Amino acid sequence: MGQKKLLRFEELKTFSNVLQYPEGMQGKWNGFFHNDHPIILELACGKGEYTVGLAALYPEKNFIGVDLKGNRIWVGAKKAIQQHLTNAAFLRIEIDKITEYFLPAEVADIWITFPDPQLRTGKAKKRLTHPKFLRLYNQILQPGGFIHLKTDSPVLYDFTKSVIEKYGCVLHEDLNDAYGNNEISNDLKIKTHYELLDIAGSNKIHYLKFSLPSVLPKKENDKEFQQFLKEHEAKRIN
Repeated sequence: MGQKKLLRFEELKTFSNVLQYPEGMQGKWNGFFHNDHPIILELACGKGEYTVGLAALYPEKNFIGVDLKGNRIWVGAKKAIQQHLTNAAFLRIEIDKITEYFLPAEVADIWITFPDPQLRTGKAKKRLTHPKFLRLYNQILQPGGFIHLKTDSPVLYDFTKSVIEKYGCVLHEDLNDAYGNNEISNDLKIKTHYELLDIAGSNKIHYLKFSLPSVLPKKENDKEFQQFLKEHEAKRIN
């Protein structure tokens, strides 16, 4: 590990707005923030541009960036401290363990911004909008809470729309070209490091806003969905 990363990891331990694999945090986030404001998560937050940006826009809400990479979290946490944002924090954990850190209905909304699209169909279960993850989110989201996806990957965008349709989710907003909308919201104007890299080379930013049904179809349905996915993505490649 490089010297720069080592220094960041050591400094991360001193940041009051960073929790690394904490124990006993379920139901205690309002105490951590010293208020009872709604809690919003940014999953796979990377360098935390959205966590910091949203916290600056909405001081009446609390934002938590979640990621496993401490080196990336350091960037966002440092900015939040420099900007005196007491409503921004970072949680270093594996996302598939998210239910261990929040009680049912403790989270108001979830943002997923420019995650790894896991382009190979065989890795679809790692996509953060896969039903596997939606079942986890359903355990911590308030009824009617929104999930926001912002991505430059047409594959992840189309995949998520298929999940929304086949798993009984409610689609509230669908922007195939978010920046082509003249009335874009301030939320969508925030740009992340990975957005600026334009890895997908699509020249479009896609945005979906949806909510989950009270009960998602059981995971037995995922086999049928996986078969649909193979056929659908095979047609896209051909």
